[in-house]
Amino acid sequence: MSERKRVLTGDRPTGKLHLGHYVGSLVNRVRLQDTYECFFLIADLHMLTTKPEKENIEAIDKNAREMVLDYLAVGIDPDKAVIYLQSAVHEVYELNLFFEMLVTLNRVARLPTIKEMARAAQMDEETVPFGLIGYPVLQAADILLPRAHLVPVGKDNVAHVEIAREIARRFNRLYDAVFPIPEPMVGEVPTLVGIDGKAKMSKSLNNAIFLSDSPAEVYRKVMKMYTDPKRIRPDIPGTVEGNPVFIYHDIFNPNKEEVEDLKARYRQGRVGDVEVKEKLARALNQFLDPIRERREYYASRAGFVEDVLYRGTERMREEARQTMDLVYKAMGFRGVWNRIRRKAERYRKKHVAEAEDPASTGG
Repeated sequence: MSERKRVLTGDRPTGKLHLGHYVGSLVNRVRLQDTYECFFLIADLHMLTTKPEKENIEAIDKNAREMVLDYLAVGIDPDKAVIYLQSAVHEVYELNLFFEMLVTLNRVARLPTIKEMARAAQMDEETVPFGLIGYPVLQAADILLPRAHLVPVGKDNVAHVEIAREIARRFNRLYDAVFPIPEPMVGEVPTLVGIDGKAKMSKSLNNAIFLSDSPAEVYRKVMKMYTDPKRIRPDIPGTVEGNPVFIYHDIFNPNKEEVEDLKARYRQGRVGDVEVKEKLARALNQFLDPIRERREYYASRAGFVEDVLYRGTERMREEARQTMDLVYKAMGFRGVWNRIRRKAERYRKKHVAEAEDPASTGG
């Protein structure tokens, strides 16, 4: 087993990833893969909590391919990180069942993210599935199956990591010290505002710039971005703080001198929104150019992405079996089965001997 500490994080296979995914988690994954043993899952079981329809399941391989292409495009190295399909690692089902016994319904039900997911899926108390309430428990199984120490997450998932920490502590206390207590790791930009000015960039809100967007598409989306709503003319001083366009400039424009000049002129009413946005579009496209180039390269290699997923899943299966051996041993299930098996073997041996020697029964 590797001596390096481990990282676990992942995404639901809903298609291509966007800038919010990059600043929230992907940039940390790329940085950590050289110092940690990294496990990145395609969380297709989680998708079932809000999208259980068969057509969504049939789209998993296509959507997973798009996500893995984005992983590779931002610099995740499949020789350094294990990228795997969650549903193909059957041990996660077993561990999820055990963990469901170690946490109360009230504990998981009061998480605000569960209510937000239910609202986004247009569910109410009568239609919310049990699996959605148990979403954080399945996440705990994901995190602890490879015995991860660190979990890069967005700000809204920190509370879910805390559930995993509580479950790990309770398991270790009740049975044996199998699991490390994982720590959440939030990106420097925990939540990226959407181009519409809403609090979070999201595919479902149609306010995202995708890592794979073309230069023309990036330009079109940037020119639609919200700015200071009170500024109706370029000669009116504008507000920089909280302005989505300047939030993006601070994150993605490496020319800090240009950014500070734009801010100063914006506050003074000496620059128009068009110039500010055009320079942002240029900076974003310069940032995305190498990502798009790598994505195109990997996409052109037929079967490569599928091989990455296959190799990663096989590697994770090996790790999962080791973890479950430790779990069964710690909980005592191995002893229960072994005692039954030994007694059964003795019985069968005696029974066969008696059947072969009628004299032993007085016949």
